[in-house]
Amino acid sequence: MNSKFKVWLEAARLRTLPLSLSGIIVGNGLAYSSPSFSITILILSLATTIAFQILSNFANDYGDGVKGTDNNDRIGPARVLQQGLLSRKELKKGIQITVASSLILSFTLILIAFDSSELLYVLIFVALAVASVYAAIKYTVGENAYGYRAFGDFFVFVFFGGVSVLGSYFLQNNTFSIELILPATSIGLLSVGVLNLNNMRDLETDKKSNKITIAVLLGSSYSKIYHAFLLIGAVFTSVLYSKTLSQPSYLFMIAVLLLMIHLRRVLGYTDPKEFDPELKRLALCTFLFALLFSIGQNI
Repeated sequence: MNSKFKVWLEAARLRTLPLSLSGIIVGNGLAYSSPSFSITILILSLATTIAFQILSNFANDYGDGVKGTDNNDRIGPARVLQQGLLSRKELKKGIQITVASSLILSFTLILIAFDSSELLYVLIFVALAVASVYAAIKYTVGENAYGYRAFGDFFVFVFFGGVSVLGSYFLQNNTFSIELILPATSIGLLSVGVLNLNNMRDLETDKKSNKITIAVLLGSSYSKIYHAFLLIGAVFTSVLYSKTLSQPSYLFMIAVLLLMIHLRRVLGYTDPKEFDPELKRLALCTFLFALLFSIGQNI
């Protein structure tokens, strides 16, 4: 494999993709029984989400690299700009190409999902696509990057939970039900949990770089309590949603067991380095949770 291609794969951070797909899986799982369900829309939704996640990863690498947040003191994996594997110019070009790809996929998805009589829906989803690009880039890029002002958790909750689950459901069904906010909240909270782990791991280096995150504001001990709130809140909202159904399914509780094992480990950790492997575990647990939840809605 070409060495430069390997570098771009490293910059894309493929291990983050299962988490980003979780909301799409849940949204489509909820819509699967609809007569209008479209495999084409499902595939395009997954592809669009992957493009947005890769864009976010490229921009995060660039933003933290330029600001010096990614340095030798960092506990997590070294980034490509930090290592000098890609120049600023190369990474910026990659961001531009990924922005274009994300928007092309988004617009294609929107045009397939809605017909000419649904102009309002088209405009809303075009606005969401543009907002997704903005959110992906502005997390760490620029002087007013919201990831440096403790707004990362909020934006992850909104886009990984609300936009991903509710948006993908609406693309399939063109309808909305208030109770769907519950599973969207579950995925949003679990996704914030992954970010919180990342921020707990990087707490001290973020402080030095003046990167203000919720973990920096709360400190190590209260960040663990916050983490417990996120995971338990995700379980509670999923159970609450299941209770609204005439034939509730609790298949997702298999993943909940793994989540609780993860939480017990996190609460006992004292070394920031110990949080790093938990990132992958929680992301995969969230993906499993999404799969089991979706299967449970359709058996």
